[in-house]
Amino acid sequence: MTSLAVLPLANTESLGAVRKTFEFARIQSNTDWILPIVAFLVIGLFVRAMYRRDSVDLPAPLRWLLTLLRTAVFLGLLVLYLQPQWRAEQENTIHSRVLVLADTSLSMGMLDVDDADAGSPKTRAQQVVSLLDASPLLDVLRKTHDVEVFRFDDRLYRDDRVSLKKLGDGPAPSQQGADAADGPGEDVPPAPDWNAFLQPSGTETRLGQALAQLIQEERNAPISGVLVFTDGGQNAGLSPDVALQLAKEARFPIFPVGLGTDRQPTNIRVADLLAPERAYPGDRYTVTGLIQAQGMAGREVSVQLLARDSESGEPGTGDLLETQKVTLGEGSEVLPVRFEVSPDQAGRRTLVLRVEPVSGDRNPDDNMREAEVEVVDRKTRVLLLAGGPTREYQFLRNLLYRDDSVELDVLLQTAQEGISQESDRLLDDFPTTREEMFVYDCVVAFDPDWQALGASQVDLLETWVADQAGGLIVVAGPVYTGRTVGGWVQDPAMAPIRALYPVEFARRFSGIDAAPHGSRDPWPLQFTREGLEAEFLWLDDTEVGSRATWESFPGVYGYTPLRGAKDGATVLARFSDPQTATGGEQPVYFAWHFYASGRVFFIGSGEMWRLRGLDEKYFEQFYTKLIRHVSRGRLLRGSSRGVMLVGRDRYLIGDTVEVQAYRLTNAQLDPLEAPSVTLQVVAPSGGVQNVVLQADTARAGSFVGQFAVLQEGDYRLELPIPESEDERLSRRIMVRIPQLERENPQRNDALLESLANGARVDDNQPGVYYVGTEELLATPPGKPPLTELLKDRSRTSIVPVAVSKDWQTRFLIVMMAVLCGLLFVEWLIRRLARLA
Repeated sequence: MTSLAVLPLANTESLGAVRKTFEFARIQSNTDWILPIVAFLVIGLFVRAMYRRDSVDLPAPLRWLLTLLRTAVFLGLLVLYLQPQWRAEQENTIHSRVLVLADTSLSMGMLDVDDADAGSPKTRAQQVVSLLDASPLLDVLRKTHDVEVFRFDDRLYRDDRVSLKKLGDGPAPSQQGADAADGPGEDVPPAPDWNAFLQPSGTETRLGQALAQLIQEERNAPISGVLVFTDGGQNAGLSPDVALQLAKEARFPIFPVGLGTDRQPTNIRVADLLAPERAYPGDRYTVTGLIQAQGMAGREVSVQLLARDSESGEPGTGDLLETQKVTLGEGSEVLPVRFEVSPDQAGRRTLVLRVEPVSGDRNPDDNMREAEVEVVDRKTRVLLLAGGPTREYQFLRNLLYRDDSVELDVLLQTAQEGISQESDRLLDDFPTTREEMFVYDCVVAFDPDWQALGASQVDLLETWVADQAGGLIVVAGPVYTGRTVGGWVQDPAMAPIRALYPVEFARRFSGIDAAPHGSRDPWPLQFTREGLEAEFLWLDDTEVGSRATWESFPGVYGYTPLRGAKDGATVLARFSDPQTATGGEQPVYFAWHFYASGRVFFIGSGEMWRLRGLDEKYFEQFYTKLIRHVSRGRLLRGSSRGVMLVGRDRYLIGDTVEVQAYRLTNAQLDPLEAPSVTLQVVAPSGGVQNVVLQADTARAGSFVGQFAVLQEGDYRLELPIPESEDERLSRRIMVRIPQLERENPQRNDALLESLANGARVDDNQPGVYYVGTEELLATPPGKPPLTELLKDRSRTSIVPVAVSKDWQTRFLIVMMAVLCGLLFVEWLIRRLARLA
């Protein structure tokens, strides 16, 4: 999401003129006067009686003067007791507020174009942008109310909002950048960038949850109404009925504005293109395109497969390889279309699957997808290392030996001298030199006896994984991994081996038995979200089909107790027996992580051969994809001066892509020393974004960074290597829109009308639902203008500001001087009159 310079939050309070009032602090009601006045009258009578007796010999005027002086002193004391003061008060107005809630889910980025529409089409989000940016709606509302604009999709963005004050209560946001320059001393906030603020990016629409949260948080504010711009999508979260109940309790009217068409859009799209990452000249491979159509059942379309050199040509172009005619199905059915391709030369090739233009297709921009295939003129070198001849080892050995794309070496640690194994080469010992080790792309280790390796061999394996992007698959077993006393899991010398694993083993004497555990019954694997999305674990062409296959798999019997996954590792599946849970989590069964530039995959027990019970192809597919996945770092090295790694090849819109450039070197092939390098990200639209990869202080020559993907299609990552002649690392990733936002993109009039009627405040006034932004502005007959429905709910109150402390100080000084003066004059007269 592009960042937005959001306006300062509106101050919903407007302060009026300050007025001063005089008061006595001790007088809170009329009864508070009685006792002080009575006391003063009693004291006054006593003073008069006293002077009549003491000054009987003095003239009458002098007697009355002394009485008045003494009475004036007590009157002053009475005034001091009553605490006179000046208090400042201010009129405080809390403005009425209108809350605007705008949908920013991915369905708001759809075009709703009718065949007869000759104008410039706008997406649903662009219609809202035009309304807020070019229409007088906001200015009309701001004559009476403060306006706050929120956005929502899978959540309510409470802290990222645009707040606009009521007109006349402060500087209005400038509509053009030049406005701010008219007065150099003026503080004029910038105009909102509505395009950036309302950019569709959410993978779900939680309309009910967003409304409920907003009403709950604002229920004590003077809200005039909630204006909601949405297509009515509600595919996750709380039911809108909850929000309706809260709105009725808080007396918040809701005014929905429905966007989009109320008909299911007719559209055909290429939902996905599945192709292997790597192929070999002369070896045929299958390319599968997934075609999805809506409202076109029974139509016949032409699907073309094209190919071009990845370094040249425009997107969507290439040499035609094959064309197939397909008949579209009902609803949103996904139709697979398969092509057989036989590459004839090495290099990177871009495959293009394209549907020829069809009448009635409302969005022809999604009729094409691309995928990149690397045709390599070499085989994958695999080393099978096994502590014993387990079933898993034997099945995989036979599978890889028959695979023409694999060159297989085998090291069976328990083999007798002279034994025969189906392999291209049978090893007697683990490689001891860099030349021997660095030829391999992948090592598959079945419960090996790591203690049989020398220190130099352990270091060589670690260097091959870390520096040469080697792929390592480790399968736990009961013999060596499960040895609780004297095994490699507890051996301090085997720390480099344990560091390679993506999991933490139980400590010695921890009370957790490190030996593999088993069950009498099979337990299915419990996949995490990351595991379901990991395509290298798919047993079908689609995620749905793969999930169904894994669910039909009876499961495994054993697992290896662990402390858990390491920080940074990804857990893909767990052993599902609830009785094995520790700390609220099931045991880890599948996990993987990056170890520097290499990938290490952990399997909790050697039981994937049980997939053959469903179909032999599933075992083959599991290990073939897995070996390709962990070997990718070596197979896709674009340069001898470094490796670029990403978490996976396919992402959903809104995901964050983490990129690592590893082992970048300078012209002298030493680790590159630089604070950062710049990655160029080419979006499907052709735009280029520069992403700064910061140096990883833990590893010389390594740089890490991340960026968000906000468009559907293929992204190309290009990293120019410093101090080179245009040498660069290149990767390609695919970004998809979640199917949830495509299933029902039509406007939901029934839901939006129920929101309007269910949250009405006045029973005599039916709820008002506006269909489209044009109807909101034009207010057709039968629907009152929005401004008449949004009542002014401003609140006014008198707020004491402060008591004048300076006046009080001056008053006390004057009163003390007056009282002292009165007493002095009285004393002087009495002395002159020779009174006692």
